[in-house]
Amino acid sequence: MQCGGNRLVNEKIKLYFLKQRNMGFLSLFGLDNGLKKALRNNAVIIDVRTANEYDRGRIPGSLNIPVDRISVSVERIKHLNKPVILCCSSGHRSRIAANTLKQLGLKEVYNGGNWEKVLKTIESM
Repeated sequence: MQCGGNRLVNEKIKLYFLKQRNMGFLSLFGLDNGLKKALRNNAVIIDVRTANEYDRGRIPGSLNIPVDRISVSVERIKHLNKPVILCCSSGHRSRIAANTLKQLGLKEVYNGGNWEKVLKTIESM
């Protein structure tokens, strides 16, 4: 018999892993945290994976700026004057990059998470 407290802990763990896989709790209900709006506003998509990972598969037209180069590329990104959608393989590096860009003054920054998920979102529009 499982106690109610354990069930709550298990649900929190499941939610945590959903978010970590960047499926996101809200995306389960069809919400995209502004991704589609940003795409309609000609957002630039920046893939923050390594060049090797990027070469193995990418979103056509995306830029590749590895996460460790984001802070030194901030002026280049600012000059694009577009919303920014960041992606990677799991959502972890794109979250780090999004937080970095926000701390450096960019306003319209979105963590798209997994690049293949972002590609599917684009294809569904």
